[in-house]
Amino acid sequence: MTRTTCGLFLAAFLILAGCAEGEHSDKDDDSSKVEYLTGGSPDASLPFSPAVRVGNTLYLSGQIGNLPGTLDLAEGGMEGEAHQTMQNIKATLERFGSSLDHVVKCTVMIDDISQWGDFNAVYVQYFPGHKPARSAFGAEGLALGAAVEVECIAIIP
Repeated sequence: MTRTTCGLFLAAFLILAGCAEGEHSDKDDDSSKVEYLTGGSPDASLPFSPAVRVGNTLYLSGQIGNLPGTLDLAEGGMEGEAHQTMQNIKATLERFGSSLDHVVKCTVMIDDISQWGDFNAVYVQYFPGHKPARSAFGAEGLALGAAVEVECIAIIP
């Protein structure tokens, strides 16, 4: 091959490689795609999505201890609501392709912060191994008069 032919071949290769790379990232990179997930919400009139997916990250709206398909809170005070809250989180994660094993962050809002220890006794049952990063704070006046509300961020494997 002549020097000119080699140069033209190299230039064509670099141009094609750049185009192929650009096509790949445009078509296959959906890390900025936002999906508002609504399937299975107990009341479609509520002003939020149960979860939002961005790439492989799932952001859950705050969950309270309402019984599935209703706006009625579970009985049993903090313990009953905490268990139901965690079950609701588990169900939402699984419905949208994740699980408790893939939770990376939780935010806990407790109506009476003196019940923080009571909530923790339930919480650790759902995360017996790894513990997600977490914040907790007292909050007065949670939705439906709930004792606790938890929101989570998880990955979708």
